[in-house]
Order: sequence, then structure tokens, then C-alpha cells
Amino acid sequence: MTTRISHTPPRSATVARPGLGARGLVKRYGTETALSGVDIDITPGEAVAIVGPSGSGKSTLLHVLAGILPADSGEVTLGGRRIDTLGEAARSELRRTEFGFVFQSGMLVAELTAEENVALPSLLAGTGRGAALADAQGWLARLGLEGKERNRPGELSGGQAQRVAIARALAHRPSVIFADEPTGALDTRTGGETMRALLDSAAECGAAVVLVTHDRELAASLPRTVTIRDGRIESDTRAGSVTAS
Repeated sequence: MTTRISHTPPRSATVARPGLGARGLVKRYGTETALSGVDIDITPGEAVAIVGPSGSGKSTLLHVLAGILPADSGEVTLGGRRIDTLGEAARSELRRTEFGFVFQSGMLVAELTAEENVALPSLLAGTGRGAALADAQGWLARLGLEGKERNRPGELSGGQAQRVAIARALAHRPSVIFADEPTGALDTRTGGETMRALLDSAAECGAAVVLVTHDRELAASLPRTVTIRDGRIESDTRAGSVTAS
């Protein structure tokens, strides 16, 4: 029996958090259609797993929602404001301020220490170095990495490196965290611990989590699972109920 991971943000953390939505998303790569009219809503603080077979469009959906890829048609909104029509500079700013990212490989900067990796988004946003590093140290401590602040990625285990990536994603207190196979390179135990750390930390700052995974057991542990197949949402399961598309 799969244990469902709780993701209930503290009441104070959910104040003024914008919801993420999409309508009629279509994305093509040449003659191949990756998304074929997808509608989805992510409420503030919600944790959602997106699953489907290889090539189903799940990673494309994540990238379009995050403003990394433009859709060919349709719209994406954050807090009711369209973000798909923003220029590249504005979308980059949005990704630095409202969105956080955790990928399978972590994508840490090898030359930087753990605290510098976590502080990097804040530094790029203009925060002073001292304040950014102090905040980074706080997030690393929350994620059980106290004493590892000066370690570089090559000096950390896989699970520790992913926790650094989680801290980096959370340091600027985003509205939405996008996670693409964040436990794919980890063993089962470490992956479970990392996932709990991600969800607990996201709940602490009221961030929604959009998780793409091929791991059905992991997906079933979240409060909501969206299954995508052939570029369309096939089902939308919420803790005890199923909505088929």
C-alpha cells in the first residue's frame, strides 16, 4: 500500500500565492504533436504529479507551463495574468522570481559551494552577497545539510546534491516549483527522503509543486496525479476521485 505524502501548507504561507493555469495548449515539433489542447489548473500550494509513457508530452507540458518553451497556441496564466505572451526577458525574470526548478541531475554549478549554488538565484536578482548566503545557509540547515555549506557538488552524495538543488529552488520563495524526475537518479530510500524534503520545504513557503515522473508509486503518494497520453490529459486523480478527459 502506497503512503500518500501530505502537502498541506501552513495557513500563513498560502497568502497571496497565485494559481497557475493553462487552456488549449498545443505544442508541435515538426510534424509531431507533443501537446494537443491541454487544459490544467494548479491551485496555490498544491502538489501534482504528471505521469505518462515516454513521449506522452509530460515534460513538454512542464516546460510550457514554466515558460521555458513557447506553445504554438493556447494560453498560460499565473494569478490570472497571461504569461505566455511575455517577451523572453520578462519570462526569464518570471522564472527567477515566481518559479523554482529541480531536475534529475540537479544541475548544480560544479565550481561553486553548496551555499553559493543556493544563493545564486538571489544574487542574480540583486540581493547582496552576505544576505543571500545567510538565507542559503538557513535553507541548507532546514534540509539537513548543516556543515555542508562549503562543500562543492563533487563532495556531496547524490541525495545531498539534490537537497542543495531543492534549497536553490526554494531560496527565493517561488509560487511554483517544477520538478522533472527529481529522484530518477537516486535509490528508492534516498529518493523517498528527497521527495519528502521537497514537499515539506515547499509547503513551508506555500509553493505549489508540479512533478513530472515515470514512477507511478511516487506519483500515487502525492495528493493529485494527472496522466497524460498522446499529448492529452487522460485522467486527473485527486485522493479518492478520478476525472477522466
